[in-house]
Amino acid sequence: MSIAIVWFRRDLRLHDNPALTHAVQAGHHILPLYIHAPHEEGEWTLGAASRWWLHHSLAAFKQQLQQQLVPFAILTSHDSLSTLQNVIQQTGAVAVYWNRCYEPLLRQRDQQIKTHLRSQGIQVYSTNGFLLNEPWEVETQQHTPFKVFTPYWRACQNRPPAEPLPIPSPLLAAPITELAQAVNLEQLELPPRIPWAGGLTQTWTVGETGAWALLDQLCGDKLHDYHERRDFPSSDGISRLSPYLRFGEVSPRQLYHAVQQCMAHNPECRKGGESFLRQLYWREFAWHLLYHFPHTTNQPLNAKYQAYPWATDYDAVLSAWQQGQTGYPIVDAGMRELWHTGWMHNRVRMIVASLLTKNAQIPWQLGAQWFWDTLVDADLANNSLGWQWVAGCGADAAPYYRIFNPYTQSEKFDPQGQYLRRWLPELATLDNRSIHNPSAAQLADLDYPAPMIDYKSSREAALMGYEQIKGKA
Repeated sequence: MSIAIVWFRRDLRLHDNPALTHAVQAGHHILPLYIHAPHEEGEWTLGAASRWWLHHSLAAFKQQLQQQLVPFAILTSHDSLSTLQNVIQQTGAVAVYWNRCYEPLLRQRDQQIKTHLRSQGIQVYSTNGFLLNEPWEVETQQHTPFKVFTPYWRACQNRPPAEPLPIPSPLLAAPITELAQAVNLEQLELPPRIPWAGGLTQTWTVGETGAWALLDQLCGDKLHDYHERRDFPSSDGISRLSPYLRFGEVSPRQLYHAVQQCMAHNPECRKGGESFLRQLYWREFAWHLLYHFPHTTNQPLNAKYQAYPWATDYDAVLSAWQQGQTGYPIVDAGMRELWHTGWMHNRVRMIVASLLTKNAQIPWQLGAQWFWDTLVDADLANNSLGWQWVAGCGADAAPYYRIFNPYTQSEKFDPQGQYLRRWLPELATLDNRSIHNPSAAQLADLDYPAPMIDYKSSREAALMGYEQIKGKA
């Protein structure tokens, strides 16, 4: 009998898990292992909302494994390599399997671990269980990375992903009753000590089962008009699958093939399905960029934006933005949705980011850091791409002169004020027109602030700042 460690990281699922499948197909008894070593992620250790999600995701995955009569070992570590070596020594494991991580520091860590273990005679196998394409597999005709989405998307059309894998069988557990230094999930202290996460608990069913339920809803009754409803924050026409993708409770291959099957059986779902797949490939594009340009987590891809004249005295505005008290209803509704649920509608993400970076002229990195701490789907590649796109300094970025008008965006995408009324109850009595931009007289009778920033003058100031750096290398 041979034992293989399956090291779980961003892949807390049994279906379509290549590392798990390969270990089982090789005939090994498996030892599923999770190593909690947050310091190895550097400045991008999980934020508070993501830690809450991870706690519940690990609990759900542990229960899934128990149903398969397979124990799940959770360890804490200051060094994943030494932890793996200790487990190998205790169990006699001959192989280690994992699905790849693509964050810059974790890539370096994994390569070092692979080199060390192989030098000690341990078999090490890593594979792709997180993306449709490896970041290095898709390139321009000049063999360079893509920096614009549309040609990247076209290049991917000729690379359909393989079919997702079923749960491998039989799942034979390694005969290990307990590992030295194994911990209970509660010992990781992932959830907040102050009970602020009640809204997250009400909003989400964490785990692979929750992901499948949302995927069934998407293909069952949402996909046919997804392309029409996806921009309206009061609509329930979107998938909400992003946190499940982020923690690997569902794979992109599962989503891709489920949507393709739906389109094949229901021609009326074609437009919605293609719109959804386009969003899935934006995620791919984000990881493609981060792999080739790892500095873009906190530096602009377009170097001339290093010289942008950001504001310096912004603490009060930043705090108001974080608390949903800017005086711009659509922005404040989004920020309150984020605080309560750990999530924000994508259209609203663009609007709140535009106000922060362009009207308030606050560095995009501060917005990215706040989203990193408060989003349950905080994904390093998507978060970096999204903020640089809005700020105008990244790949395929919005033009510098595109500054989202929060009033017209609100009127267009929440015409009945349903989204605003849900998150801004103090404005609920206003009519459908004035709720988007309450007058000074109306504000006098409401517990809601006037705009902290004048939209017109702040827009002009932002454009002047962009003019200053135009043409800089």
